[in-house]
Amino acid sequence: MKKFTKFIVTSVFLFFCTYSYAEQKIAYIDMKFVLNNSKAGKGAQDQLTKTFKLNQKKFTDMEKQLRKEENDLISSKANISKEDYQSKSKNLRKKVQSYQSERKKSLDKISQQRAEARKQLLKKLDPIIENYIKENSIIMVIDKKNVVMGAAELDITKTVVDKLNKELPSLKLK
Repeated sequence: MKKFTKFIVTSVFLFFCTYSYAEQKIAYIDMKFVLNNSKAGKGAQDQLTKTFKLNQKKFTDMEKQLRKEENDLISSKANISKEDYQSKSKNLRKKVQSYQSERKKSLDKISQQRAEARKQLLKKLDPIIENYIKENSIIMVIDKKNVVMGAAELDITKTVVDKLNKELPSLKLK
């Protein structure tokens, strides 16, 4: 009988202990929104977009110039010697290769700047989320894209964006 009583008491104790663990908080955050709509994220995006558009205009103008040179070369083919045509053709090919490599470098630089900006944002964001977790006794934060449904009060996106805006108002891109 004594063993039976101990069993019942232990079972009830375990039942209540496991129930207390079920009360742990889980929150979710929309990382895409945080990265795109924080002040620093918006500023970085605007700067990268502006750089991209300027480069695009410059490369469009260069492309038009190269096409014009190509058309001029083709139209003057009958009027110039074969050696002149070959040398001008060779020079044009070099210009096209230079244009292509310059365009690739430009796109790579923008891509690198985007990755660096994201890295800086995430570096500042991690401690903010960690502090929020400690302050609010949250055991897990999940990205919103992995959540099918959740209560609106579990979404910590706005709070994190506000804290990030206070700590990191802008990013400096190289």
